[in-house]
Amino acid sequence: MQNALRNRWVKIGAQAAVLTALILGLVTFVGGGKTVAVAIDGQSQSVSTRAATVADVLKDSQIEVDSLDVVSPGLDAPIADGEAIEIKRNKSVQVNIDGVDRVVHTTGLTVADVLKQLDVDVKSDIAQSASVELAALSTPIDISTPKAVEIKVDGETKKLESTSPTVAEVLNEAKIKLGKDDELNVKPGDAITEGMAVKVTRIETKKVTETEKISHETKTVKDAKALEGTKKTVTKGVDGERTLTYTVTLRDGKEVSKDLDDKTVTTKAVTEEISVGTKEKPKPAKAKTKSEAKSSKVTKTPSSVSGAWAALAKCESGGNWSINTGNGYYGGLQFSASSWRGAGGGKYAALPHQATPAQQIATAENLRKSGGWGHWPACSSKLGLR
Repeated sequence: MQNALRNRWVKIGAQAAVLTALILGLVTFVGGGKTVAVAIDGQSQSVSTRAATVADVLKDSQIEVDSLDVVSPGLDAPIADGEAIEIKRNKSVQVNIDGVDRVVHTTGLTVADVLKQLDVDVKSDIAQSASVELAALSTPIDISTPKAVEIKVDGETKKLESTSPTVAEVLNEAKIKLGKDDELNVKPGDAITEGMAVKVTRIETKKVTETEKISHETKTVKDAKALEGTKKTVTKGVDGERTLTYTVTLRDGKEVSKDLDDKTVTTKAVTEEISVGTKEKPKPAKAKTKSEAKSSKVTKTPSSVSGAWAALAKCESGGNWSINTGNGYYGGLQFSASSWRGAGGGKYAALPHQATPAQQIATAENLRKSGGWGHWPACSSKLGLR
């Protein structure tokens, strides 16, 4: 009886232990559930889970992550009820920087995030707005960074920072206009690079007109009536003139070429005509002996002739107005035959010593008007006439 009672309590105790274990297990199961917020690129969702770590939560929720995705907290971190998991998805973004294409991996959401990640200069020119979401992009992000450019033009050097992509656009930005013949040391379509030096050479062509003298010619004609050796200007020569037209090319203001386009005679030259005597000269008289010279008639200076001419005749010929020694000089003032004729003495006599003193003085006056007392250099200086 006691054994039966003992067995009954044992059986009841075993059942109670099983029941207690079941109750405790149920409590533990119910108490282990968690509610976790999972945000993917800012889009949040609520997840119920009994997982212990972030990795398990994502696995249970069938959320896959790439090795380049950023998960916070880390995948191995324990997770508690009410916590949040943030996932930033990796995105491969096409970027063109100064004409060079590249792929940028980013967890950012907008163009601004990519620019910040690349540490792009704030002065850069960006084709897209910074607020555009990466998911909405259909073209690469086009970035043009500021570059130092030096432009030499019109004798000056201009320095500027520009985000313009080509040489032509930089020149336009600098308000530099190119003429149709101007030259560049680079091509207008060349891409701008840091420190680029651009040289503009101004090419100018212009028409230039000049005048040029045409020297007159001289011809001689024979005159049988004039004495041999005598000359007379029949027609005075006059120089002509021609107009020359050139095309002149300038490089930065300096002349590099000058091409003749046309030449036109505007004034014709007049040929000078000179008559030359061919009549034989009379033979000069034989030199007189001393006795003949003493006996020959001497025309002395008349009393009516005084002053400078009398003094000059005294110095030149001893005051003998009819002297002819055969040395080529004649009369009281010692004219040469050519000087006598040139000063108009030929209207009085063929040679000076054949004319009267008054006629010789009149002719000398004409000669002095064209050259002063210098026609008698020695005596005029001696007498203080010049």
